[in-house]
Amino acid sequence: MANFDIELVGKIGSMALINREYQDINYNIIARLSRELKPGYIWVTSGATEIGRLDYIKRTGKPLDGNDDDNKTDYAAQGQSVLMQTYRQFIDNNYSVRQILVEHQHFNDEEKRKHLFEMLTRCPKQNAIPIVNYNDAICSEENRKWEISKIKEKQGRAIECIDNDETASQIACIVKCKTLLILSTLDGIYKDISDSNSLVEKVSGKDLYELLDNVAELQNHCYGSNRQGSHGAKAKLEYIKEPLKNGTKVIIANSKYSINDILKGNVKSTVFGL
Repeated sequence: MANFDIELVGKIGSMALINREYQDINYNIIARLSRELKPGYIWVTSGATEIGRLDYIKRTGKPLDGNDDDNKTDYAAQGQSVLMQTYRQFIDNNYSVRQILVEHQHFNDEEKRKHLFEMLTRCPKQNAIPIVNYNDAICSEENRKWEISKIKEKQGRAIECIDNDETASQIACIVKCKTLLILSTLDGIYKDISDSNSLVEKVSGKDLYELLDNVAELQNHCYGSNRQGSHGAKAKLEYIKEPLKNGTKVIIANSKYSINDILKGNVKSTVFGL
């Protein structure tokens, strides 16, 4: 893997991890993906808050009755243990599994970025798979916004990690991975989300500048999101611009497909790169 520190950074969204029919974790998807994870992969997972909510309701018969911010904190703390237990259950027992909870400070501070880089790049040599999630359980929205505003005042810009699409893209930049794979419930990016035939299968260009221009043009076709708290396809495309600048190939694909089939190009997806 010349010029790349890590083979793959992968990310899966909350909606892909939930079986809506049974209001439970989609164990089939987690089991199938977990069996494909191996050293050299970094896995960014959403789902802790929603899984925690479902787990709480399953145990008590009712949801929490606090305010939204407090509920999110409590659900996330409960869901993290369930999520990690599930990944550990299905990942090859020969591999170590390491939970890494990150916040925006890890990406906006050079010392913390360096520490995170060193920890993540040690994992392949130690036969370990890092499972990364944003630390919703201790990061309140009000405090996060205040901290971000201070960073912007000081540095002129800030990495916010609004959702795990941004988290995965930033990790892809820190470790300079060969491939960034973003999984959702869709086959990729569509020019018209209501038209299944409008899937964009390849976004490229004669050079990096043209590639980024083509990504920006595709953003004009993206509207809305498929769940509350999600920032949708347009935001995904914004986040992946930085990894593309590093030469990382980016693939947006459906979680119903195997990682291996996606990487080999055996299934539909949207692939970005030169």
